[in-house]
Amino acid sequence: MNTRNTQPVPLVDSAGQLNFQPIRSTRAFEEIAAQIRTELAEGRLKVGSRLPSERALSERFGVSRNTLREALRSLEHAGLVRLQKGATGGAFITEVSGDTITTSMLDMFHLGAIPPEKLTEARIWLESIIVREACLRAKPADWQLLRDNIQHAEQAKSEGDFHRRAETHLEFHRILARMTDNPIMVIVMDGLLTVLRHFVFSIGNYDNAFVLPSRHRFMKCMEARDVEGAVAEMEASLKRLQRSYLSQAAKSRTVEQSSAMKTN
Repeated sequence: MNTRNTQPVPLVDSAGQLNFQPIRSTRAFEEIAAQIRTELAEGRLKVGSRLPSERALSERFGVSRNTLREALRSLEHAGLVRLQKGATGGAFITEVSGDTITTSMLDMFHLGAIPPEKLTEARIWLESIIVREACLRAKPADWQLLRDNIQHAEQAKSEGDFHRRAETHLEFHRILARMTDNPIMVIVMDGLLTVLRHFVFSIGNYDNAFVLPSRHRFMKCMEARDVEGAVAEMEASLKRLQRSYLSQAAKSRTVEQSSAMKTN
């Protein structure tokens, strides 16, 4: 999230003020947040805009400062507002990142709403779209980033560094997502890979000896602009990885259940 000091941007409507209305709802903080979102949607607030002071806002909305602060905190958690302390502080409209999406997906995974088989399945589907567009839009500099990544992964494997190897492999897919030049694809893939990272680290080392040879075949397709070949190679590799992940997860569960039985 952008934390640079931002000068206030005076954005007002034709009447000389933002269109905030007194709050009458029993869940006042939600209505305050909704009104601020409306001002943002209609262009009277933009990235970098500083909201009026707490005193001015609480008077405008007809609520206590505690209620106002609850609304601002909810917007901060949603990634829409940055709260800054000090003489030059206040509530600023900030650039939106994908952090809230990633956090929500991670929470769903931890709560069991996203089981591993659905996580890995969604990854295969999404990756096929990303590879197709990345292959069409790639520049030589992008290919070099991918080649460098493969080299780093080979080094991590030769040194037996499981965590660095896994992180490097995941970064390969983030590079592909960025190559699409589509922020939605980047955000969704980053969220999915963050959840996958937690899953992979929880199950420990797994069989992926086939990944690096597949990467080299994939790169030949990418550099030849062979879209169908690149998609097919990536899909085959990910389906094989999915089987490895789920098999390792099953083994981990068996070991945990055995340990629990011995303890009891």
